[in-house]
Amino acid sequence: MRIAMVGTRGVPARYGGFETAVEEVGRRLADRGHRVVVYCRTVPGRTERPGEHLGMELVHLPAARKRSLETLSHSALSVAHLVAHRTDAAFVFNAANAPLLPALRTARIPVATHVDGLEWKRAKWGPIGQRYYRLAEALAVRWSDALIADAQGIADYYRSEFGVPTTLLTYGAPIIEPGTGKLAELGLTPGGYHLAVARFEPENHVDVIVDGYRRSGARKPLVVVGSAPYSDGYTARVHGLADERVRFLGGVWDQEQLDQLYAHAYTYLHGHSVGGTNPSLLRAIGAGTAVLAYDVDFNREVVEDSGRFFASPADVAALVDAAEASPERVRRAGRRARRLAQGYDWDEVAVGYEQLALRLAGRRVPSRRPSGRRLPAPISVPAPVPFPRRAAGEERVGGGRVAPRHDVISFPGAQQ
Repeated sequence: MRIAMVGTRGVPARYGGFETAVEEVGRRLADRGHRVVVYCRTVPGRTERPGEHLGMELVHLPAARKRSLETLSHSALSVAHLVAHRTDAAFVFNAANAPLLPALRTARIPVATHVDGLEWKRAKWGPIGQRYYRLAEALAVRWSDALIADAQGIADYYRSEFGVPTTLLTYGAPIIEPGTGKLAELGLTPGGYHLAVARFEPENHVDVIVDGYRRSGARKPLVVVGSAPYSDGYTARVHGLADERVRFLGGVWDQEQLDQLYAHAYTYLHGHSVGGTNPSLLRAIGAGTAVLAYDVDFNREVVEDSGRFFASPADVAALVDAAEASPERVRRAGRRARRLAQGYDWDEVAVGYEQLALRLAGRRVPSRRPSGRRLPAPISVPAPVPFPRRAAGEERVGGGRVAPRHDVISFPGAQQ
């Protein structure tokens, strides 16, 4: 079967969650005998444009070098190429590409759209951009043969907003057991620092993490990995909130070194709030690191009772202080996180994509799509159901299996 993957920066994966998913899923589909074609953005100044990567065929096409046009311009060229080079099934990543879906439907190419997170909530988009993303969600509902959600919270959102089902396909969590050699290059020791890894964007709450850490009495330094390709002002704010205990490393592109940073951190602070299941968070639990996460359902869904949660700098300060006062509880939280990571398996995720591709190719999809109109807001809103959603004494494990709960961690003074 020929399968196309459209709408990302492509592979090798160097940027974010979509690219990681394309690489991990695409390589496994290729190993299973499918012809996988990945559309990649050309990068100014980068001359290498391989035609193949891990069994996947690569098509390199340019993009407009403007933030508001970059994704859609590259995807438009990709769709034009795809229409001329037919495929059995297409996976389009990012609901922002939804205006291009009619071209695929006209060419009778069955398509599933990975709708990702709630992009319209990102502060980097102004009112026009936010309205565009809200519209794109509706267009994805109307013009896709199927929708993919990477988190239960995203699936719940599309069901409540549009009354439509999605196919839930999460990401995998790599089980990380690296050495320490590249940690020493940074002057760090195992367990001797707290870690945050994120692009510097307001909805990732790097400022909240740094400000909260500064208010704490922590003895271990905070190591911050990441940068802001479009936001000098926000970067300046984050740096202005730091004290001498905070170390900014910028982008770390050496994956072995990054893995060592995750695996040997005392705690991992995760501030992402709008993007569904996040690969950085999965990497942290796969490394067996105790997690302090921003309090949204996407994060609670992943770390469950192994994590502690914050919503303000004061919360961060209390959590960091409590963690440094409770090393055994931190170790237990890390062990619990590592067990949860085993429920996020790339092999199982790839099987889910393969089954969906077979459904698309076989036209086993509804002949009529929903209207894309949002449902009326309910008159009264019930109290939110806390995550994890499970019966008392039980937890959800990959594949719908149920196992007994154990090792519930409690940090004194921490928000539970």
